[in-house]
Amino acid sequence: MKYFFRILISALLIILAWQALVTFADLPHFILPSPFKVVDTLWELRELIASHALVTAIEILLGLLIGTVLGGLTAIWLARSKIARYLVKPVLVLTQALPVFALAPLFTLWLGYGMESKILVAVLIIYFPVASAFFDGLMQTPKGWLDLGKVMGAAPRQLQWRIQIPAALPSFASGLRLAAVYAPIGAIIGEWVGASEGLGYLMLLANGRAKIDLMFAALLVLAVMTLLLHYAVGKFCDVLVKKYKQ
Repeated sequence: MKYFFRILISALLIILAWQALVTFADLPHFILPSPFKVVDTLWELRELIASHALVTAIEILLGLLIGTVLGGLTAIWLARSKIARYLVKPVLVLTQALPVFALAPLFTLWLGYGMESKILVAVLIIYFPVASAFFDGLMQTPKGWLDLGKVMGAAPRQLQWRIQIPAALPSFASGLRLAAVYAPIGAIIGEWVGASEGLGYLMLLANGRAKIDLMFAALLVLAVMTLLLHYAVGKFCDVLVKKYKQ
């Protein structure tokens, strides 16, 4: 409840400042609509916005799931294999050196205007934070724990699954929290580059037709979705870390 209370207070402050700016600067609605105008548009076009929001939500959730699984498996592989660290780790860094906006058009060209290209962009953004954070946690396992496991006759696979991975869960949770914030960014970037549905597509369409109130309404829905996703993932991470501490 404290999380939502803090969000509510921050939202009220932003709305008050927003309304004050519109009122005192006497801005036309096609430059900056008032909060009341945005809410009114959100209610009037709720079915249209909801249909596009559903598409974006599916892209975000699938991207988060696939990126997290791939990132986690990659981290485990890198921690286990010196050859993989030597050959694959530079590739991970390279994936972040290339701007996503440069790759998104290629994904759209190869996979089309459907969900697949947007999910792939989201996966690409999520993959590195999860893999990097989890890998660091795996490699920072206290040496004494590993030595104790070896003395007790544990095989390398047992050391990894029963000592390294549980000890690295807090680091994995940190990467997952970052991924929850990055996932919507990836989906929206993919929709901006080329799409026929989704909140990103709707925002571009509204902006091109000078319907700024609709654009802000879609942006508001995206912000709420991101906050809810971050909250849900944060709760999951808290349970994960609490289980590790027990």
